[in-house]
Amino acid sequence: MAIKEKLRMSIKEANRLGVMKRIDKKDLTLRKASEELGISTKQLRRIRKRYLAEGETGLISKKRGQVSGNKIPEKIQNKVINLLREKYPDFGPTLACEKLLDRHQIKLSEETLRKWMIEDGLWVAKRKKDKRVYQRRPRRSQFGALLQGDGSHHDWFEGRGEKCCLIHFIDDATNEITSAKFSPAETTEAYLVCLKEHLERYGRPLGLYVDKHGTFKVNREEVKKGVGITHFGKVLKELDIELICAHSPQAKGRIERSNGVLQDRLIKEMRLEGISTIEQGNAFLPRFFIKHNKRFKKEAASPEDAHRVMRKKDDLGRIFARRDQRKLSKDLTFQHHGILYLIETKTPNRMRHASVDVLWKDNQPIEVEYNGKKLKYKIWQEKVYEQPSVLDAKEIGVALARRRPPRPSKHHPWR
Repeated sequence: MAIKEKLRMSIKEANRLGVMKRIDKKDLTLRKASEELGISTKQLRRIRKRYLAEGETGLISKKRGQVSGNKIPEKIQNKVINLLREKYPDFGPTLACEKLLDRHQIKLSEETLRKWMIEDGLWVAKRKKDKRVYQRRPRRSQFGALLQGDGSHHDWFEGRGEKCCLIHFIDDATNEITSAKFSPAETTEAYLVCLKEHLERYGRPLGLYVDKHGTFKVNREEVKKGVGITHFGKVLKELDIELICAHSPQAKGRIERSNGVLQDRLIKEMRLEGISTIEQGNAFLPRFFIKHNKRFKKEAASPEDAHRVMRKKDDLGRIFARRDQRKLSKDLTFQHHGILYLIETKTPNRMRHASVDVLWKDNQPIEVEYNGKKLKYKIWQEKVYEQPSVLDAKEIGVALARRRPPRPSKHHPWR
Protein backbone atom coordinates (compact mmCIF):
# COMPACT_ATOMS: atom_id res chain seq x y z
CA MET A 1 0.00 0.00 0.00
CA ALA A 2 1.49 3.31 -1.05
CA ILE A 3 2.01 5.91 1.67
CA LYS A 4 0.47 9.24 0.83
CA GLU A 5 3.00 12.06 0.56
CA LYS A 6 2.36 14.89 3.03
CA LEU A 7 1.71 18.25 1.42
CA ARG A 8 2.97 21.48 2.98
CA MET A 9 0.47 24.22 2.36
CA SER A 10 0.20 27.78 3.48
CA ILE A 11 -2.97 28.88 5.31
CA LYS A 12 -4.12 30.61 2.12
CA GLU A 13 -3.69 27.39 0.08
CA ALA A 14 -5.37 25.29 2.77
CA ASN A 15 -8.40 27.62 2.69
CA ARG A 16 -8.60 27.20 -1.08
CA LEU A 17 -8.52 23.41 -0.70
CA GLY A 18 -11.45 23.55 1.73
CA VAL A 19 -13.44 25.69 -0.70
CA MET A 20 -12.68 23.30 -3.62
CA LYS A 21 -13.98 20.33 -1.62
CA ARG A 22 -17.17 22.22 -0.81
CA ILE A 23 -17.58 22.98 -4.53
CA ASP A 24 -17.09 19.23 -5.25
CA LYS A 25 -19.96 18.49 -2.86
CA LYS A 26 -21.97 21.26 -4.57
CA ASP A 27 -22.31 23.15 -1.27
CA LEU A 28 -20.92 26.30 -2.94
CA THR A 29 -21.38 27.96 -6.31
CA LEU A 30 -18.41 29.49 -8.10
CA ARG A 31 -19.70 33.00 -7.45
CA LYS A 32 -20.14 32.41 -3.69
CA ALA A 33 -16.74 30.69 -3.52
CA SER A 34 -15.00 33.63 -5.22
CA GLU A 35 -16.62 36.04 -2.74
CA GLU A 36 -15.49 33.88 0.19
CA LEU A 37 -11.89 33.75 -1.07
CA GLY A 38 -11.87 37.43 -2.04
CA ILE A 39 -10.88 36.82 -5.67
CA SER A 40 -12.61 37.25 -9.04
CA THR A 41 -14.69 34.48 -10.62
CA LYS A 42 -12.25 34.34 -13.56
CA GLN A 43 -9.31 33.69 -11.23
CA LEU A 44 -11.31 31.06 -9.33
CA ARG A 45 -12.00 29.20 -12.61
CA ARG A 46 -8.24 29.07 -13.33
CA ILE A 47 -7.54 27.72 -9.84
CA ARG A 48 -10.41 25.23 -10.20
CA LYS A 49 -9.08 24.04 -13.56
CA ARG A 50 -5.61 23.41 -12.11
CA TYR A 51 -7.13 21.63 -9.11
CA LEU A 52 -9.13 19.28 -11.31
CA ALA A 53 -6.06 18.53 -13.47
CA GLU A 54 -3.40 18.07 -10.75
CA GLY A 55 -5.41 17.48 -7.57
CA GLU A 56 -4.38 19.04 -4.26
CA THR A 57 -0.81 19.74 -5.46
CA GLY A 58 -2.26 22.05 -8.12
CA LEU A 59 -3.18 24.55 -5.38
CA ILE A 60 0.43 24.89 -4.19
CA SER A 61 2.33 27.89 -5.60
CA LYS A 62 4.78 27.01 -8.38
CA LYS A 63 7.19 29.71 -7.09
CA ARG A 64 7.86 27.89 -3.86
CA GLY A 65 11.52 26.94 -3.47
CA GLN A 66 12.66 29.15 -6.35
CA VAL A 67 15.11 32.03 -5.92
CA SER A 68 13.42 35.42 -5.95
CA GLY A 69 14.13 37.64 -8.94
CA ASN A 70 14.63 40.56 -6.51
CA LYS A 71 17.31 38.80 -4.44
CA ILE A 72 20.44 40.91 -3.96
CA PRO A 73 23.48 39.20 -5.56
CA GLU A 74 25.79 37.37 -3.16
CA LYS A 75 28.71 39.43 -4.50
CA ILE A 76 27.16 42.65 -3.14
CA GLN A 77 26.34 40.98 0.17
CA ASN A 78 29.97 39.87 0.62
CA LYS A 79 31.20 43.38 -0.28
CA VAL A 80 28.90 44.97 2.31
CA ILE A 81 29.89 42.52 5.06
CA ASN A 82 33.60 43.18 4.36
CA LEU A 83 33.02 46.95 4.55
CA LEU A 84 31.17 46.57 7.86
CA ARG A 85 33.96 44.45 9.34
CA GLU A 86 36.67 46.85 8.17
CA LYS A 87 35.17 50.30 8.84
CA TYR A 88 31.94 49.96 10.86
CA PRO A 89 32.36 46.96 13.19
CA ASP A 90 30.35 48.43 16.10
CA PHE A 91 27.74 50.35 14.06
CA GLY A 92 24.08 49.43 14.43
CA PRO A 93 22.07 48.44 11.32
CA THR A 94 20.32 51.82 10.98
CA LEU A 95 23.46 53.96 11.20
CA ALA A 96 25.47 51.49 9.10
CA CYS A 97 22.78 51.66 6.41
CA GLU A 98 23.09 55.47 6.30
CA LYS A 99 26.91 55.34 6.08
CA LEU A 100 26.82 52.78 3.26
CA LEU A 101 24.60 55.14 1.26
CA ASP A 102 26.49 58.37 2.11
CA ARG A 103 30.05 57.08 1.75
CA HIS A 104 29.82 54.09 -0.63
CA GLN A 105 26.58 54.71 -2.61
CA ILE A 106 25.19 51.29 -1.62
CA LYS A 107 21.45 51.49 -1.02
CA LEU A 108 19.93 48.76 1.17
CA SER A 109 16.93 48.50 3.45
CA GLU A 110 17.62 48.54 7.18
CA GLU A 111 15.93 45.16 7.69
CA THR A 112 18.00 43.49 4.94
CA LEU A 113 21.21 44.81 6.48
CA ARG A 114 20.06 43.81 9.98
CA LYS A 115 19.39 40.25 8.74
CA TRP A 116 22.85 40.00 7.11
CA MET A 117 24.58 41.37 10.22
CA ILE A 118 22.78 38.91 12.52
CA GLU A 119 23.64 35.98 10.22
CA ASP A 120 27.31 37.05 10.17
CA GLY A 121 27.51 37.71 13.91
CA LEU A 122 28.10 41.47 13.54
CA TRP A 123 24.88 42.34 15.35
CA VAL A 124 23.06 40.67 18.24
CA ALA A 125 19.32 41.17 18.27
CA LYS A 126 18.35 43.02 21.44
CA ARG A 127 15.95 41.35 23.80
CA LYS A 128 13.23 43.71 24.96
CA LYS A 129 13.06 44.18 28.72
CA ASP A 130 9.93 44.50 30.75
CA LYS A 131 9.90 48.21 31.49
CA ARG A 132 7.93 50.19 33.98
CA VAL A 133 5.14 51.97 32.16
CA TYR A 134 5.03 55.76 32.40
CA GLN A 135 2.11 57.74 31.12
CA ARG A 136 3.05 59.62 27.96
CA ARG A 137 2.92 63.39 27.98
CA PRO A 138 1.74 64.84 24.67
CA ARG A 139 4.20 67.09 22.85
CA ARG A 140 3.71 70.83 22.96
CA SER A 141 1.93 71.97 19.84
CA GLN A 142 4.27 74.81 18.83
CA PHE A 143 7.97 75.11 18.12
CA GLY A 144 9.50 77.12 20.97
CA ALA A 145 6.72 76.43 23.47
CA LEU A 146 9.07 74.26 25.58
CA LEU A 147 12.77 73.43 25.46
CA GLN A 148 14.31 70.46 27.26
CA GLY A 149 17.89 70.83 28.47
CA ASP A 150 20.41 68.36 29.88
CA GLY A 151 24.12 67.58 30.20
CA SER A 152 25.52 64.16 29.27
CA HIS A 153 28.82 63.09 30.87
CA HIS A 154 30.55 60.54 28.64
CA ASP A 155 33.84 59.54 27.06
CA TRP A 156 32.86 61.34 23.88
CA PHE A 157 36.29 61.03 22.23
CA GLU A 158 36.77 57.32 23.13
CA GLY A 159 40.08 57.92 24.91
CA ARG A 160 41.54 60.13 22.16
CA GLY A 161 40.91 63.19 24.34
CA GLU A 162 39.70 64.18 27.79
CA LYS A 163 36.28 63.16 29.08
CA CYS A 164 33.77 65.98 28.93
CA CYS A 165 30.08 66.86 29.05
CA LEU A 166 27.77 67.55 26.10
CA ILE A 167 25.11 70.13 26.98
CA HIS A 168 22.26 70.50 24.52
CA PHE A 169 18.71 71.84 24.18
CA ILE A 170 15.97 70.01 22.27
CA ASP A 171 12.58 71.40 21.25
CA ASP A 172 9.68 69.45 22.74
CA ALA A 173 7.33 69.89 19.77
CA THR A 174 9.67 69.08 16.88
CA ASN A 175 12.51 67.03 18.42
CA GLU A 176 14.95 69.53 16.86
CA ILE A 177 18.26 70.10 18.67
CA THR A 178 18.57 73.88 18.75
CA SER A 179 21.98 74.35 20.43
CA ALA A 180 24.76 72.19 21.85
CA LYS A 181 28.28 72.57 23.25
CA PHE A 182 31.01 70.36 24.68
CA SER A 183 32.28 71.55 28.08
CA PRO A 184 34.82 70.14 30.58
CA ALA A 185 32.03 70.09 33.22
CA GLU A 186 28.30 70.71 33.59
CA THR A 187 28.43 74.33 34.74
CA THR A 188 26.21 77.38 34.78
CA GLU A 189 28.47 79.11 32.25
CA ALA A 190 28.20 76.17 29.83
CA TYR A 191 24.39 76.29 30.00
CA LEU A 192 24.46 80.06 29.47
CA VAL A 193 26.56 79.61 26.30
CA CYS A 194 23.93 77.22 24.88
CA LEU A 195 21.09 79.49 25.97
CA LYS A 196 22.71 82.51 24.32
CA GLU A 197 23.16 80.57 21.07
CA HIS A 198 19.46 79.62 21.10
CA LEU A 199 18.27 83.15 21.93
CA GLU A 200 20.31 84.74 19.14
CA ARG A 201 19.09 82.19 16.59
CA TYR A 202 15.40 81.73 17.49
CA GLY A 203 14.36 84.21 20.21
CA ARG A 204 12.91 83.61 23.68
CA PRO A 205 11.11 80.27 24.24
CA LEU A 206 8.14 80.08 26.61
CA GLY A 207 9.70 77.53 28.97
CA LEU A 208 12.75 75.39 29.77
CA TYR A 209 12.41 71.85 31.21
CA VAL A 210 15.48 70.59 33.12
CA ASP A 211 16.48 68.39 36.09
CA LYS A 212 17.15 69.45 39.69
CA HIS A 213 20.86 70.10 39.22
CA GLY A 214 22.32 72.93 41.35
CA THR A 215 22.58 75.12 38.25
CA PHE A 216 18.78 75.43 38.20
CA LYS A 217 17.56 74.73 41.74
CA VAL A 218 19.00 75.96 45.05
CA ASN A 219 20.11 73.44 47.67
CA ARG A 220 19.05 73.37 51.33
CA GLU A 221 22.06 75.28 52.62
CA GLU A 222 21.38 78.14 50.23
CA VAL A 223 17.73 78.20 51.30
CA LYS A 224 18.85 78.58 54.93
CA LYS A 225 20.96 81.56 53.90
CA GLY A 226 17.93 83.16 52.26
CA VAL A 227 19.09 82.65 48.66
CA GLY A 228 16.04 81.34 46.85
CA ILE A 229 17.11 81.42 43.21
CA THR A 230 20.24 80.47 41.28
CA HIS A 231 22.07 82.73 38.83
CA PHE A 232 20.67 80.74 35.88
CA GLY A 233 17.20 81.08 37.40
CA LYS A 234 17.65 84.86 37.62
CA VAL A 235 18.67 84.99 33.96
CA LEU A 236 15.53 83.09 32.88
CA LYS A 237 13.33 85.22 35.11
CA GLU A 238 14.71 88.42 33.58
CA LEU A 239 14.13 87.01 30.09
CA ASP A 240 10.58 85.93 31.07
CA ILE A 241 11.26 82.21 30.40
CA GLU A 242 9.50 79.73 32.70
CA LEU A 243 11.85 77.27 34.46
CA ILE A 244 10.42 73.77 35.12
CA CYS A 245 12.38 71.16 37.10
CA ALA A 246 11.52 67.49 36.46
CA HIS A 247 11.12 65.05 39.36
CA SER A 248 12.65 62.11 37.42
CA PRO A 249 14.64 61.38 34.23
CA GLN A 250 11.54 59.71 32.73
CA ALA A 251 9.63 63.00 32.99
CA LYS A 252 12.01 64.58 30.44
CA GLY A 253 12.34 61.38 28.44
CA ARG A 254 12.78 63.08 25.07
CA ILE A 255 16.15 64.62 25.90
CA GLU A 256 17.22 61.48 27.79
CA ARG A 257 16.56 59.42 24.63
CA SER A 258 18.36 62.10 22.63
CA ASN A 259 21.41 61.62 24.88
CA GLY A 260 21.37 57.91 24.08
CA VAL A 261 21.14 58.51 20.33
CA LEU A 262 24.01 61.03 20.42
CA GLN A 263 26.19 58.69 22.50
CA ASP A 264 25.84 56.23 19.63
CA ARG A 265 25.80 58.35 16.47
CA LEU A 266 27.83 61.45 17.41
CA ILE A 267 30.69 59.40 18.86
CA LYS A 268 31.02 57.33 15.68
CA GLU A 269 30.76 60.37 13.40
CA MET A 270 33.57 62.08 15.35
CA ARG A 271 35.64 58.91 15.12
CA LEU A 272 35.28 58.93 11.32
CA GLU A 273 36.28 62.62 11.26
CA GLY A 274 39.27 62.05 13.57
CA ILE A 275 38.02 64.55 16.19
CA SER A 276 39.76 64.31 19.58
CA THR A 277 39.43 67.68 21.37
CA ILE A 278 36.61 69.82 22.77
CA GLU A 279 37.45 72.66 20.34
CA GLN A 280 37.30 70.36 17.31
CA GLY A 281 34.09 68.81 18.62
CA ASN A 282 32.38 72.19 19.07
CA ALA A 283 33.41 73.20 15.54
CA PHE A 284 31.92 69.95 14.18
CA LEU A 285 28.58 70.08 16.05
CA PRO A 286 26.74 72.61 13.78
CA ARG A 287 27.57 70.52 10.69
CA PHE A 288 26.50 67.31 12.43
CA PHE A 289 23.18 68.67 13.70
CA ILE A 290 22.06 69.84 10.24
CA LYS A 291 21.97 66.19 9.11
CA HIS A 292 20.82 64.91 12.51
CA ASN A 293 17.81 67.23 12.70
CA LYS A 294 16.87 66.41 9.12
CA ARG A 295 16.81 62.72 10.10
CA PHE A 296 14.94 62.98 13.43
CA LYS A 297 12.92 66.22 13.23
CA LYS A 298 9.12 65.96 13.48
CA GLU A 299 6.43 68.34 12.30
CA ALA A 300 4.83 70.42 15.06
CA ALA A 301 1.06 70.16 15.46
CA SER A 302 0.78 73.92 14.92
CA PRO A 303 2.78 75.81 12.23
CA GLU A 304 3.05 78.92 14.46
CA ASP A 305 6.36 79.68 16.16
CA ALA A 306 5.98 80.29 19.92
CA HIS A 307 9.34 82.07 20.24
CA ARG A 308 9.18 85.73 21.24
CA VAL A 309 11.53 88.33 19.79
CA MET A 310 14.26 89.80 21.98
CA ARG A 311 13.24 93.08 23.60
CA LYS A 312 15.27 96.30 23.56
CA LYS A 313 16.03 95.93 27.26
CA ASP A 314 17.36 92.37 26.76
CA ASP A 315 21.09 93.13 26.88
CA LEU A 316 22.44 89.58 27.12
CA GLY A 317 25.90 90.71 28.24
CA ARG A 318 24.36 92.50 31.22
CA ILE A 319 21.72 89.84 31.96
CA PHE A 320 24.21 86.95 31.89
CA ALA A 321 26.75 88.73 34.12
CA ARG A 322 26.88 87.71 37.76
CA ARG A 323 26.04 90.50 40.18
CA ASP A 324 27.69 91.12 43.56
CA GLN A 325 27.29 94.06 45.93
CA ARG A 326 30.22 95.83 47.57
CA LYS A 327 30.45 98.76 50.04
CA LEU A 328 33.03 101.44 49.29
CA SER A 329 35.55 102.40 51.96
CA LYS A 330 36.47 105.97 52.94
CA ASP A 331 39.07 106.11 50.18
CA LEU A 332 36.54 104.72 47.65
CA THR A 333 38.16 101.28 47.34
CA PHE A 334 36.59 97.83 47.38
CA GLN A 335 37.78 94.27 46.97
CA HIS A 336 36.45 91.71 44.52
CA HIS A 337 37.92 88.25 43.94
CA GLY A 338 41.12 89.18 45.74
CA ILE A 339 41.76 92.38 43.75
CA LEU A 340 41.59 95.92 45.19
CA TYR A 341 39.78 98.46 42.97
CA LEU A 342 39.63 102.28 43.27
CA ILE A 343 36.63 104.28 42.07
CA GLU A 344 37.50 107.38 40.01
CA THR A 345 35.03 110.24 40.56
CA LYS A 346 34.98 114.05 40.79
CA THR A 347 32.68 113.95 43.86
CA PRO A 348 34.41 111.55 46.27
CA ASN A 349 32.58 112.79 49.37
CA ARG A 350 29.21 111.69 48.00
CA MET A 351 30.46 108.16 47.19
CA ARG A 352 32.03 107.29 50.57
CA HIS A 353 30.51 104.10 52.07
CA ALA A 354 28.11 103.84 49.12
CA SER A 355 26.90 100.39 47.98
CA VAL A 356 27.82 99.58 44.38
CA ASP A 357 26.92 96.66 42.10
CA VAL A 358 29.75 94.64 40.55
CA LEU A 359 28.90 92.84 37.30
CA TRP A 360 31.42 90.15 36.35
CA LYS A 361 32.03 87.19 34.06
CA ASP A 362 34.83 84.67 34.00
CA ASN A 363 38.04 86.02 32.42
CA GLN A 364 36.48 89.41 31.59
CA PRO A 365 36.88 92.90 33.13
CA ILE A 366 34.26 93.79 35.73
CA GLU A 367 31.69 96.58 35.47
CA VAL A 368 30.78 98.77 38.47
CA GLU A 369 27.39 100.47 38.74
CA TYR A 370 25.83 102.88 41.21
CA ASN A 371 22.07 103.45 40.95
CA GLY A 372 22.14 101.95 37.44
CA LYS A 373 24.99 104.18 36.17
CA LYS A 374 28.45 102.89 35.28
CA LEU A 375 31.40 104.10 37.32
CA LYS A 376 35.01 104.45 36.22
CA TYR A 377 37.58 102.52 38.19
CA LYS A 378 41.15 101.32 38.13
CA ILE A 379 42.96 98.36 39.63
CA TRP A 380 44.83 99.61 42.70
CA GLN A 381 46.38 96.36 43.84
CA GLU A 382 46.21 92.88 42.33
CA LYS A 383 45.86 89.73 44.46
CA VAL A 384 45.35 91.24 47.89
CA TYR A 385 44.81 87.64 49.02
CA GLU A 386 44.17 84.30 47.32
CA GLN A 387 40.44 83.94 46.76
CA PRO A 388 39.00 80.45 47.35
CA SER A 389 37.41 78.83 44.32
CA VAL A 390 33.62 78.82 44.01
CA LEU A 391 32.54 75.72 42.13
CA ASP A 392 29.29 74.04 41.13
CA ALA A 393 28.65 70.54 42.48
CA LYS A 394 29.62 68.84 39.22
CA GLU A 395 32.78 70.96 38.81
CA ILE A 396 34.37 69.68 42.01
CA GLY A 397 35.40 66.31 40.55
CA VAL A 398 37.11 67.97 37.56
CA ALA A 399 38.96 70.45 39.80
CA LEU A 400 40.17 67.76 42.19
CA ALA A 401 41.39 65.60 39.29
CA ARG A 402 43.51 68.49 37.99
CA ARG A 403 45.01 69.17 41.43
CA ARG A 404 45.78 65.51 42.22
CA PRO A 405 49.46 65.20 43.25
CA PRO A 406 51.72 63.33 40.80
CA ARG A 407 52.55 59.69 41.51
CA PRO A 408 56.00 59.20 43.06
CA SER A 409 58.64 57.60 40.84
CA LYS A 410 59.67 53.99 41.33
CA HIS A 411 62.92 55.17 43.00
CA HIS A 412 61.14 57.39 45.55
CA PRO A 413 61.95 56.56 49.24
CA TRP A 414 58.22 55.99 49.86
CA ARG A 415 58.43 52.98 47.52
